[in-house]
Amino acid sequence: MLQLLTFLVEKISLLSNFKLFESSWSDGEEREQHAQRGPPPPLRRGDLLEVPRTIFTHYGIYLGDNKVAHLIPDILPVLTNDKKLISSVITNKRLILGCIYRCATVRVDTLEDFAYGSNILINRMDKMMKNQAFPDEDVAKRAEKLMGAIPYSLLWYNCEHFVTYCRYGSAVSRQTEKFCECLKSIIRDQRSVIVTSLLGFISIICFGMAPSTTFPTILIPFTLWMAG
Repeated sequence: MLQLLTFLVEKISLLSNFKLFESSWSDGEEREQHAQRGPPPPLRRGDLLEVPRTIFTHYGIYLGDNKVAHLIPDILPVLTNDKKLISSVITNKRLILGCIYRCATVRVDTLEDFAYGSNILINRMDKMMKNQAFPDEDVAKRAEKLMGAIPYSLLWYNCEHFVTYCRYGSAVSRQTEKFCECLKSIIRDQRSVIVTSLLGFISIICFGMAPSTTFPTILIPFTLWMAG
């Protein structure tokens, strides 16, 4: 039992220190950050912008004239063709439903709406990406060509994939890589087998023997054991 408690404490601690979708582009040197509250420093059309959120980092491409193109989950394009309604500021409810339905839109918002009161960081990926950034005007035009509704995947095509494709020609996401590394470390820990087995037997005791409880109790621990 002490081992199980130790395992749970370790994983909770890991997740509490792990911002699920926060980028960690770093080359070991002090980062050159152009960040401030309120109006940012002069921006160039084609700049890659990022703003930290609570559990992730959001990305966009600056188009000039205080406008930013960014990919964001949104359920409204599925429900209506009203362009005026769709162009309104996306609420958390619209965003969450868009994630669930796996629908997003590449849209243009003002710099203020995009930042949502957060610090704005500019072109931090340039020194970390293997591919050299395209010319600024090409970056902006690539973003503009992708405007409209688009299939969305939290792990395989999110806002970071969108901006890296536009600026570097390669859709990658460090946030996705971090999440997969964390998930892999949990799966490889053999104590996961013990925990899932224990939870499975508890569900059988509470809900009785049934395919919906017995099958997962056997399959999930076996899968974790084989993966480890």
